[in-house]
Amino acid sequence: MSHFIDRRLNSKNKSTVNRQRFLRRYKTQLKRAASDAVNRRSITDIDGGEQVGIPSKDISEPQFHHGSGGQRDMVHPGNKEFEAGDRVQRPEGGQGQGAGQGRAGRGGSGEDDFVFELSREEFLDLLFDDLELPNLVRNQLVGTTEFKTVRAGYATEGAPSNIDVVRSLRGAIARRTALGAPYRGRIRALEEELATLLASGVAETDAQVVALREEIDRLKTRIAALPFIDTFDLRYQSFTKLPEPTSKAVMLCIMDVSGSMDQVRKNLAKRFFILLYLFLQRNYDKIDVVFIRHHTIAQEVDEQEFFYSRETGGTVVSSALQLAHEVIRDRYDSESWNIYAAQASDGDNWDSDSSICRDLLIQDLLPLIRYYAYVEITPRQHQSLWYAYQDVKAVHRHFAMEEINGADDIFPVFRELFKRQEA
Repeated sequence: MSHFIDRRLNSKNKSTVNRQRFLRRYKTQLKRAASDAVNRRSITDIDGGEQVGIPSKDISEPQFHHGSGGQRDMVHPGNKEFEAGDRVQRPEGGQGQGAGQGRAGRGGSGEDDFVFELSREEFLDLLFDDLELPNLVRNQLVGTTEFKTVRAGYATEGAPSNIDVVRSLRGAIARRTALGAPYRGRIRALEEELATLLASGVAETDAQVVALREEIDRLKTRIAALPFIDTFDLRYQSFTKLPEPTSKAVMLCIMDVSGSMDQVRKNLAKRFFILLYLFLQRNYDKIDVVFIRHHTIAQEVDEQEFFYSRETGGTVVSSALQLAHEVIRDRYDSESWNIYAAQASDGDNWDSDSSICRDLLIQDLLPLIRYYAYVEITPRQHQSLWYAYQDVKAVHRHFAMEEINGADDIFPVFRELFKRQEA
């Protein structure tokens, strides 16, 4: 029996063809494992790889084998109890039940599940496979030009690393053929003349025969003297830069860090924003992320302080919205930037401030923003901020709000807010 298995290695010592085929075949199981890993992991290792267990009976590699050939007569056993399509019940007790009862035995063997190691890139691809920033459009940036390097044929000069070997050898063959054509035509004529003389009975030592042979040898030497390849034959791959449309996006991340946001709620908010941060880094090259945290006052901070610094105090949400509006007005022109915002809070707010937040969103922020996502992390009854934001949602279709009660809700809510929309 002959087995053929593709074991060609790439630069990272992996069988690329087989690996990609495996990812396509078990994509459903791999995506489920990636989703489960989000809730199982800590905040700091959410962007690592993942190990996925798949039953070994489902793993097989294609193989070729020799058939027995010829004609065969076989008799297959039948039965009186079942027909094709019947479902056979498991036997009560006995081997294979997996109930963990009975006495240990010396015989028998089992097979472990196949464990597949996902790289960080593959893990994030599966995690964010069907997500996108809603309403992303390409805004032309005034004064900003992006260039894409593309192939532009061949050139007679260039860097040695860009030599096109096939094209150069093709040119060399054409040059040798063209330069040697007159000599080959002359050789054929002389060989015909020589054959005619020899056929007429002229001796090999005859002066005319010797002269013809010398002339043929001289012409063949001239052909052999043609260089195999010349600098004239070299062709280099040429590249040029073409301008292409550019688009940029900015995401405003707003988080409540007041005293009412205990450590559990803060950790849930951090997980949500880390998912968002990885999602943006994974899918978009040109994107800015602005981190705004607030209690009674709002501050723009860096990534480290946003995720890990602790604060206490009261809650005035409008301070964060006002700061977000100032950041957009000063640094991000809505005609040139695709602006998005995500806000996490426990819903607590100064009572008279909720109406101010509603007006700020409707009048100032949402006309500039393509999509605004609000998540409220609270297991209790909603407060005034939730109801004020419901008024905003009724007016603007690109405003979305969801509730998170625990760690298990983070990824489903994230997918709901950023699911891919139909065109």
